[in-house]
Amino acid sequence: MKTSLDDIFINSLPTLDLHGEIRSSARVMVKEFIEDNYRLKNYKILIIHGIGTGAIKEEVHTILRTNKYVDEYHLNHFNAGCTLVYLKKILK
Repeated sequence: MKTSLDDIFINSLPTLDLHGEIRSSARVMVKEFIEDNYRLKNYKILIIHGIGTGAIKEEVHTILRTNKYVDEYHLNHFNAGCTLVYLKKILK
């Protein structure tokens, strides 16, 4: 797991907040957010899915598990309503 002290400073990361979204719209938003940040070479991003029933978190993690740009991901240690995502580095 690529956990470091800078995980504490999540306010500086590109963030997608999915509060109030349904699964279908969250799916589209997450995929676009990942692709945009991959192109921008932001290799560490934050997705806020909330806790609630867990449906949106489940959907987000399903997308992350199968997305070709995602290297790894894990729940934020300090807030279970957020997932830290590490994107693959662009090879030249």
